[in-house]
Amino acid sequence: MGWKSYQKLIHQWRILRGDNVMITRGKDKGETGVVKRVVRSQNRVIVEGKNLVKKHIKQGQGHEGGIFTVEAPLHVSNVQVVDPVTGKPTKVGIRYLEDGSKVRVSRGIGASGSIIPRPEILKIRTTPRPTVAGPKDTPLEVVMERTYDPKTGKGMPDL
Repeated sequence: MGWKSYQKLIHQWRILRGDNVMITRGKDKGETGVVKRVVRSQNRVIVEGKNLVKKHIKQGQGHEGGIFTVEAPLHVSNVQVVDPVTGKPTKVGIRYLEDGSKVRVSRGIGASGSIIPRPEILKIRTTPRPTVAGPKDTPLEVVMERTYDPKTGKGMPDL
Protein backbone atom coordinates (compact mmCIF):
# COMPACT_ATOMS: atom_id res chain seq x y z
CA MET A 1 0.00 0.00 0.00
CA GLY A 2 1.37 3.37 -0.98
CA TRP A 3 1.37 6.41 1.27
CA LYS A 4 -1.47 8.10 -0.66
CA SER A 5 -3.82 5.17 -0.20
CA TYR A 6 -2.76 4.98 3.45
CA GLN A 7 -3.70 8.65 3.89
CA LYS A 8 -7.23 7.93 2.67
CA LEU A 9 -7.81 5.20 5.29
CA ILE A 10 -10.15 6.02 8.15
CA HIS A 11 -8.22 5.98 11.40
CA GLN A 12 -11.09 6.71 13.83
CA TRP A 13 -13.96 4.37 12.97
CA ARG A 14 -17.48 5.33 14.05
CA ILE A 15 -19.21 2.26 12.57
CA LEU A 16 -18.65 -1.02 14.40
CA ARG A 17 -19.50 -4.65 13.72
CA GLY A 18 -23.05 -5.32 14.90
CA ASP A 19 -24.30 -1.73 14.35
CA ASN A 20 -27.72 -1.14 12.81
CA VAL A 21 -27.06 0.95 9.67
CA MET A 22 -29.05 2.43 6.80
CA ILE A 23 -27.71 2.36 3.24
CA THR A 24 -27.75 5.91 1.82
CA ARG A 25 -26.57 5.25 -1.76
CA GLY A 26 -26.68 2.40 -4.27
CA LYS A 27 -29.23 -0.17 -5.32
CA ASP A 28 -30.32 -0.91 -1.72
CA LYS A 29 -30.78 2.78 -0.81
CA GLY A 30 -33.06 3.33 2.19
CA GLU A 31 -32.80 -0.23 3.54
CA THR A 32 -31.45 -1.02 6.99
CA GLY A 33 -29.33 -3.94 8.12
CA VAL A 34 -26.72 -5.08 10.60
CA VAL A 35 -23.00 -4.71 9.89
CA LYS A 36 -21.61 -8.22 9.50
CA ARG A 37 -17.96 -7.33 8.96
CA VAL A 38 -15.75 -4.22 8.84
CA VAL A 39 -12.87 -4.23 6.32
CA ARG A 40 -10.68 -1.42 7.67
CA SER A 41 -7.93 -1.86 5.09
CA GLN A 42 -10.38 -0.87 2.32
CA ASN A 43 -12.75 1.53 4.22
CA ARG A 44 -15.62 -0.89 3.55
CA VAL A 45 -18.35 -2.70 5.50
CA ILE A 46 -20.43 -5.78 4.70
CA VAL A 47 -24.10 -5.43 5.63
CA GLU A 48 -26.02 -8.63 6.32
CA GLY A 49 -28.34 -9.52 3.42
CA LYS A 50 -27.72 -6.30 1.44
CA ASN A 51 -25.79 -5.46 -1.76
CA LEU A 52 -26.13 -9.02 -3.04
CA VAL A 53 -24.18 -9.94 -6.18
CA LYS A 54 -23.81 -13.14 -8.22
CA LYS A 55 -20.39 -14.76 -8.01
CA HIS A 56 -19.17 -17.44 -10.40
CA ILE A 57 -16.97 -19.97 -8.62
CA LYS A 58 -14.99 -22.63 -10.46
CA GLN A 59 -15.11 -26.20 -9.21
CA GLY A 60 -12.06 -27.38 -7.35
CA GLN A 61 -10.89 -30.03 -4.92
CA GLY A 62 -13.19 -30.18 -1.91
CA HIS A 63 -15.84 -27.74 -3.18
CA GLU A 64 -18.41 -27.54 -5.92
CA GLY A 65 -18.57 -24.81 -8.50
CA GLY A 66 -21.55 -22.75 -9.61
CA ILE A 67 -23.16 -19.36 -9.33
CA PHE A 68 -23.56 -18.14 -5.76
CA THR A 69 -25.20 -15.04 -4.28
CA VAL A 70 -22.85 -13.25 -1.86
CA GLU A 71 -22.85 -9.93 0.00
CA ALA A 72 -20.48 -7.42 -1.58
CA PRO A 73 -18.76 -4.79 0.57
CA LEU A 74 -20.09 -1.22 0.62
CA HIS A 75 -17.93 1.86 1.07
CA VAL A 76 -18.28 3.28 4.56
CA SER A 77 -19.43 6.66 3.18
CA ASN A 78 -22.54 4.96 1.73
CA VAL A 79 -23.90 3.81 5.11
CA GLN A 80 -24.95 5.66 8.26
CA VAL A 81 -25.76 4.44 11.76
CA VAL A 82 -29.49 4.48 12.60
CA ASP A 83 -30.54 6.71 15.52
CA PRO A 84 -32.10 4.41 18.18
CA VAL A 85 -34.78 7.01 19.09
CA THR A 86 -35.88 8.44 15.72
CA GLY A 87 -34.95 5.52 13.45
CA LYS A 88 -33.31 7.87 10.93
CA PRO A 89 -29.70 7.77 9.71
CA THR A 90 -27.37 10.05 11.69
CA LYS A 91 -23.72 10.88 12.11
CA VAL A 92 -21.93 9.49 15.14
CA GLY A 93 -20.16 11.69 17.67
CA ILE A 94 -18.19 10.95 20.83
CA ARG A 95 -19.01 12.37 24.28
CA TYR A 96 -17.69 11.82 27.77
CA LEU A 97 -20.16 11.33 30.62
CA GLU A 98 -19.76 12.75 34.14
CA ASP A 99 -18.21 9.50 35.36
CA GLY A 100 -15.53 9.74 32.62
CA SER A 101 -16.86 6.95 30.40
CA LYS A 102 -16.75 7.45 26.63
CA VAL A 103 -20.03 6.96 24.71
CA ARG A 104 -21.23 7.33 21.12
CA VAL A 105 -24.04 9.82 20.51
CA SER A 106 -26.14 10.65 17.47
CA ARG A 107 -25.50 14.07 15.96
CA GLY A 108 -26.52 16.06 12.91
CA ILE A 109 -29.71 17.69 11.62
CA GLY A 110 -32.79 16.03 13.12
CA ALA A 111 -30.76 13.81 15.44
CA SER A 112 -32.02 13.16 18.96
CA GLY A 113 -28.57 13.36 20.57
CA SER A 114 -29.22 10.05 22.32
CA ILE A 115 -26.56 7.52 23.27
CA ILE A 116 -25.85 4.81 20.68
CA PRO A 117 -24.93 1.68 22.65
CA ARG A 118 -21.98 -0.50 21.67
CA PRO A 119 -23.15 -3.72 19.99
CA GLU A 120 -23.37 -6.79 22.23
CA ILE A 121 -21.61 -8.92 19.61
CA LEU A 122 -18.32 -7.10 20.32
CA LYS A 123 -18.29 -8.56 23.85
CA ILE A 124 -18.34 -12.13 22.52
CA ARG A 125 -14.85 -13.50 21.86
CA THR A 126 -14.34 -15.52 18.70
CA THR A 127 -11.69 -17.68 20.38
CA PRO A 128 -12.39 -18.59 24.03
CA ARG A 129 -9.82 -17.82 26.67
CA PRO A 130 -7.86 -20.87 27.83
CA THR A 131 -9.04 -22.19 31.19
CA VAL A 132 -6.15 -24.58 31.90
CA ALA A 133 -2.52 -23.56 32.18
CA GLY A 134 -0.39 -24.38 29.16
CA PRO A 135 3.27 -25.45 29.06
CA LYS A 136 4.53 -21.87 28.56
CA ASP A 137 2.34 -20.29 31.28
CA THR A 138 3.98 -19.18 34.53
CA PRO A 139 2.74 -21.23 37.52
CA LEU A 140 0.46 -19.39 39.97
CA GLU A 141 2.81 -20.02 42.93
CA VAL A 142 5.67 -18.20 41.15
CA VAL A 143 3.38 -15.30 40.21
CA MET A 144 2.09 -14.84 43.77
CA GLU A 145 5.56 -15.15 45.37
CA ARG A 146 6.54 -11.93 47.13
CA THR A 147 10.00 -10.86 46.00
CA TYR A 148 10.20 -7.35 47.45
CA ASP A 149 9.53 -6.12 50.97
CA PRO A 150 9.03 -2.31 51.02
CA LYS A 151 9.72 -1.98 54.79
CA THR A 152 13.10 -3.68 54.85
CA GLY A 153 14.07 -3.04 51.25
CA LYS A 154 14.89 -6.71 50.65
CA GLY A 155 14.66 -7.87 47.08
CA MET A 156 15.72 -4.58 45.54
CA PRO A 157 18.34 -5.10 42.83
CA ASP A 158 21.73 -3.44 43.17
CA LEU A 159 21.83 -0.60 40.66
